[in-house]
Amino acid sequence: MEIRVESRHLGDVVVLVPEVFQDSRGFFMETYRQDQFSSLGLPCGFVQDNHSRSAKGVVRGLHFQWGPPMGKLMRVSLGTAFLVAVDIRKGSPTLGKWVGIEASAENRRQVWAPASFARGFCVLSEAAEIQYKCTGLYSSKAESGIRWDDPQIGVEWPIKEPSLSEKDRKAQSLDQWLATPESDHFRF
Repeated sequence: MEIRVESRHLGDVVVLVPEVFQDSRGFFMETYRQDQFSSLGLPCGFVQDNHSRSAKGVVRGLHFQWGPPMGKLMRVSLGTAFLVAVDIRKGSPTLGKWVGIEASAENRRQVWAPASFARGFCVLSEAAEIQYKCTGLYSSKAESGIRWDDPQIGVEWPIKEPSLSEKDRKAQSLDQWLATPESDHFRF
């Protein structure tokens, strides 16, 4: 079964759509195949799988990790969510630019965003489950976030008053992140 690239954004963010076998009984799809990812120039070294469930109106993000670097292949397995990736690479011509994709259990879109991008999502349905494969193991000592509503980035979220964690409410701005020594891990 084929996994095809639907589009590319900001140089390194890739939207993928898997081929689906569907009949009256249900469906089957391959969401990851090492050989196909390799031939598309995408990472194959996933070391951790995460699965989250959130209620309508929840925004999580914009999160990233530098040690070890953590890229994410994100997909929605229940409901609908707006998946976002923001370029936070020093020296990048697309620094501070973002891409947002509506992904759902129905459209089966997946978004690959490398470690040098901050990622987040907003739940549009009553609930949504987001699953993501990660290229690095989680480390609370080398992770951070950027404010979901940083005006320098200007993500056009599809809701105005999200439900946020305290951590996301207190996240730093892009400029604050770029002023830290840790931001040197993400150079273009």
